[in-house]
Amino acid sequence: MRIPVEKVWAEHPTAKEIVERLSAAGHLAVLVGGVVRDAILAELAGREFHPQDVDIATSAPPEEIHRLFSHRKVLTVGEAFGVVVVVDALGRQYEVATFRAEEGYSDGRRPDQVRWASLTEDLRRRDFTVNGLAATSTGEVLDLVGGLADLQAGLIRTIGDPDRRFSEDFLRMLRAVRFACQLGFRIEEETAEAIRRHAEKIRRISFERIRDELLKILATPRSAQGLRLLLELDLLPHILPEIYALKGVPQPEEYHPEGDVLTHTILALSVADGLWDDPILKLAILFHDVGKPQALWRSGGENMAGHCQIGAEIAEKALFRLRFSRKEIERVKFLVAEHMRVARLPEMGLGKQVRLLCHEESEGEEDFSRRFPAFAQLLRLVICDAEASSHRSSAWLPVLSQTVRLLVHLRRVQGLKRARELLSGDDLLAMGEPPGPRLGQVLAEIHERILAGDITTREEALKEAAKLLGRMPNEFFS
Repeated sequence: MRIPVEKVWAEHPTAKEIVERLSAAGHLAVLVGGVVRDAILAELAGREFHPQDVDIATSAPPEEIHRLFSHRKVLTVGEAFGVVVVVDALGRQYEVATFRAEEGYSDGRRPDQVRWASLTEDLRRRDFTVNGLAATSTGEVLDLVGGLADLQAGLIRTIGDPDRRFSEDFLRMLRAVRFACQLGFRIEEETAEAIRRHAEKIRRISFERIRDELLKILATPRSAQGLRLLLELDLLPHILPEIYALKGVPQPEEYHPEGDVLTHTILALSVADGLWDDPILKLAILFHDVGKPQALWRSGGENMAGHCQIGAEIAEKALFRLRFSRKEIERVKFLVAEHMRVARLPEMGLGKQVRLLCHEESEGEEDFSRRFPAFAQLLRLVICDAEASSHRSSAWLPVLSQTVRLLVHLRRVQGLKRARELLSGDDLLAMGEPPGPRLGQVLAEIHERILAGDITTREEALKEAAKLLGRMPNEFFS
């Protein structure tokens, strides 16, 4: 079998140059990994092949690669492992790795010893058969690990003994789940059993690496399958104990005939999988009901009131542990905290509606999702949440309808920026009001009325502020 290597060279001429220059110098050089796998999958499915990242393996040692490509920018990202990155004129990076064998994994993360080796040894040290394929410069596929058969069968299988492969790097257990979701494959049973045997050892892996794999799983169109696999393979309690705690938590059958909170969460992710590939949105869906167990306990088993705020706090701690950025944590917190409130958007006062809509607004953007990114994600979360329950469109359609009306209203009142222009904290200070709770309360009240359209001029704003200051004694705020 051969892959259409001409397409690879056409879109990545620098990759062609790398292979040809290495070959001309007397070294063996082949394409490896994802580019070979994806080309074969495209052929099997009868669809167009678009090569993305192109990786190359070679018999040339790192110093020889440096010498041969001294005319180009070369990054030494992992030279101890024989990995050199050649950068083309467009900034695209091509990983060029020396054939190697690895020995001893005392920490379950990285090899104790690396030596240069043959192509056969290099391919057989890799994680899964579908990633252990190579292709020559003419496109001929080299299969020394049974990868072709597993691609045809739709299986994720380790190369060789699964216990040994996972012991070399326990992150590979999560990678198995990710590739199953990415490719729509099943995990071969011996491989799955080995993951169950080693599941608790995922704790040895850094939170940063776990976070990255989790995001890659969520970015696939099968993140719901990913969550099921994490549960079935006993990985979930070790990486996301907060989500595992949702298992068996009951919900009112009238609203949630689908079952417990974890089942609902999986269904909500499944809805998102069919509509969006945004991993941060899916992260918020994953955590949107995480506060329900604690809320149920607090109420003595009577209800789940307050679960949104509880959930936001739990999500913050979990994402901090997983080393998410502060920006990502704040966005997920907002989505979890507000996902029930936005469902009541038509019942809220206009001022409050505008404030919610304009959270993290990017003024000047025309596209709705770009101008109101947080609110757009909030709407998507509500749709997924409702479609995974008995509410369905009766819960989200009124919210979308009100959002359309709200956008028309926003054009008239010109949003939060206009409210701040009509009245600011400096104006109240100039009236003689000292800094303190009363100043903030009056300012919020006037802004609310501006956003609702009740106050339209600066004169009206100043007049109403003076009235409020006269009616609200300081003692009330002390």
